[in-house]
Amino acid sequence: MEENKKQDVKSVLIVEDENIILGLLEKKIAGAGYHVSVAHDGEEAMRKIKEEKPDLVLLDMILPKKDGFEILKDLHDGGTLPDLPIIVISNSGQRIEIDRMMGYGVRDYLIKINFNPSDVLEKVKTVFAKEESRGAAA
Repeated sequence: MEENKKQDVKSVLIVEDENIILGLLEKKIAGAGYHVSVAHDGEEAMRKIKEEKPDLVLLDMILPKKDGFEILKDLHDGGTLPDLPIIVISNSGQRIEIDRMMGYGVRDYLIKINFNPSDVLEKVKTVFAKEESRGAAA
């Protein structure tokens, strides 16, 4: 029974190297009832995506060891994208970068300076709702 309960809880991997932002996001998302795991760099993120198979990834773009674009490319080339929902959290709002992210199948994005943890939680809920209706329609 415990296994079934765990399967019903959506999992979110937060990939962020700034501890203050990571802590705020982790607290907000876990507080909403999601299972949260974290990665502090790109290599750890790739390992956790493969091992844990999260339901959604919040991805910072500027990371140690492997940046967000390298992660997106690897996931796309490996066939994980566009099936895995990813919300990008970026310092840049440049259209060319946003278009490049979206080209990999990213579901949504937030610009760090313009959001608070409640905004992120709302985007997570919206993406999960869209994924559920997409799954129901299939």
